[in-house]
Amino acid sequence: MNATFSRKLVMALTGVTRSQLEHWDALGIVRPAIRGGRGKGSRKEYSFRDIVQLRIAKQLRDEGISLQKIRKALAYLRKHFSTLEAPLAELKFLTDGVSLFVLTDDPQVILNALEGQVVSSFALGKVIEDLRRDVQQLAQPIEEQVTVEGQVFTVVLTPDLEEGGYTVTCKEIPAAISQGETEQEALDNIIDAITLCLEAERDLATQQKVHGQ
Repeated sequence: MNATFSRKLVMALTGVTRSQLEHWDALGIVRPAIRGGRGKGSRKEYSFRDIVQLRIAKQLRDEGISLQKIRKALAYLRKHFSTLEAPLAELKFLTDGVSLFVLTDDPQVILNALEGQVVSSFALGKVIEDLRRDVQQLAQPIEEQVTVEGQVFTVVLTPDLEEGGYTVTCKEIPAAISQGETEQEALDNIIDAITLCLEAERDLATQQKVHGQ
């Protein structure tokens, strides 16, 4: 998946807060692979791989694993991720809330490392599958109906995965196009755009009528 994702969308997909994104970026735990802005107001874009790592990091933090241990886990991912296209779904991190382990092909290594203390685990394959499903759901256009001057119009909100927010169009009036950071803002803006288009149509009709006389 080659799409890029805005910081706002990444927060929605992973549950990671803005401050965590900034902190983890500064520590080098997960940095935006597409564009790493610096300073207040800078723009940052994340790849799908970044989101996978962020969701894993979030789950590990929720399990009580320290940032230092997460850095080690993500270092492992960065080193081996490109070679794990097929076996990725079988790779698991194991944790008891204190220690962190990675399953390998050697069962003896697992037994020596865990010592029977594992209480939870999650598969990277499931993390990726869940993320892909979430991205597909977020990318789906949304149809809404709005009423302007007593007329009902169908509008389509299309999420912008790269910039964040929505682009919104009107089916009945193709010239009515707008944007918004949120669904509500996009709806408010398209209502304004439809209103302007209706006014322009009336003005044009009036001019044609005058010229026709």
